[in-house]
Amino acid sequence: MKTLFDKIWDSHVVTRIDDGPDQLYIDRHYCHEVTSPQAFSGLRERGLKVFRPERTYCSPDHNIPTHDQDKPIADPVSRKAVDTLRENASANGLTHYGLGHDLNGIIHVIGPEQGLTLPGYTIVCGDSHTSTHGAVGAVAFGIGTSEVEMVLATQCILQPKPHTMRINVNGTLRPGVSAKDVALYIISRLGTDGATGYFVEYAGDAIRSLTMEGRMTLCNMSIEMGARGGMVGPDAMTVEYIRGRANAPQGADFDRSAAGWLALATDPGATFDREVTFDASDIGIRVTYGTNPGMGMDLDSTIPDPATESDAKALEYMQFSPGQPIAGTKVDYVFLGSCTNGRIEDFREFARIVKGRRRHPDVTAWLVPGSRAVMKQIVAEGLDCVLADAGFELRQPGCSACLAMNDDRIPSGKLCVSTSNRNFEGRQGPGARTILASPATAAAAAVTGIITNHLKLQ
Repeated sequence: MKTLFDKIWDSHVVTRIDDGPDQLYIDRHYCHEVTSPQAFSGLRERGLKVFRPERTYCSPDHNIPTHDQDKPIADPVSRKAVDTLRENASANGLTHYGLGHDLNGIIHVIGPEQGLTLPGYTIVCGDSHTSTHGAVGAVAFGIGTSEVEMVLATQCILQPKPHTMRINVNGTLRPGVSAKDVALYIISRLGTDGATGYFVEYAGDAIRSLTMEGRMTLCNMSIEMGARGGMVGPDAMTVEYIRGRANAPQGADFDRSAAGWLALATDPGATFDREVTFDASDIGIRVTYGTNPGMGMDLDSTIPDPATESDAKALEYMQFSPGQPIAGTKVDYVFLGSCTNGRIEDFREFARIVKGRRRHPDVTAWLVPGSRAVMKQIVAEGLDCVLADAGFELRQPGCSACLAMNDDRIPSGKLCVSTSNRNFEGRQGPGARTILASPATAAAAAVTGIITNHLKLQ
């Protein structure tokens, strides 16, 4: 009896080292401009080329601006990083979706949408949110720069096998509750270290009810509770999501592959090192109130008393007090985007909420698609017109205000309702205050100017 994780991991082990790590074969390697330069330098110093270049795909995302992408990048550090990725990809014959390329975007958005991310794969990237790709039933996890070099050189990685954990969410989700709300609820219950050392499989009726994009959001956030990665077993929805995508198998090959994907499942009776279960009906509309994703609460409740000195400092930084309702808090910025919530489904939800309304005059809103493909789909569906009519401007793809590595930074002291994945001090800019929320909650804040339960606008 094996778990889904064990089946995929064990089938990719090249060598098992007694009392040591496994040598694991990697099916797909993604690269962006931040964690790869030193890895490529290491190859050059050793006189090596990339061992299997067809397995590595590159796209700049962290440092790129989200406006005027047809012009040279103004910031010299960012420009150097983006140029270096392009040069390294060219020198090694790697597929590179550069700035302005039709397929450019956040690497964790373009992988699934281009059919590069497939069930049963092992997938790595020098980025913690590589766990996103586990939504299709893949073992996907982030690695460090030295490990990026290892994969480039050998298509393998030395890695200790994580423990296994299953998180069940049973029952039916309440109306308006999204995958982001589910993720924030689980993290608040388990804590930011509650899954440390584990690879998580999500299961239960509520998980199966999530769309593929919702599952990506959930798996993306697995890292915020310390997990090595997260995954959802493939099902009919997975197969239909992949069907017809550019790099997926086609025709009879697809049918054969799909049969294999559907057979990828945890065996009945297989045991996990840890298992927890939640009731879907307990999950409401969620937001964070502190400086880590585990400090979460129901939007309509009040801020709890700090449990630790660290929590007390977090409240001071956020300018909140125990017992204070978070609903009604004035909002300065709203950010829709990131590898967590920058997909077409997220823009559809945001547009649904703001349609027929107007952006609050005191709110600066940055709406940033996760890829050029998402941006094109927004236009094809007319969502750009809905957003424009409501007073919103669509920016160009990139990681944007998820992290302060580009021009999109929240000013010190300002409060941002963000659909990204982390709310650490300074994450969105020095002194910035971040509240994590779903696209619907972000949309409600954007049109009301305060933190608002989006269900009250419907």
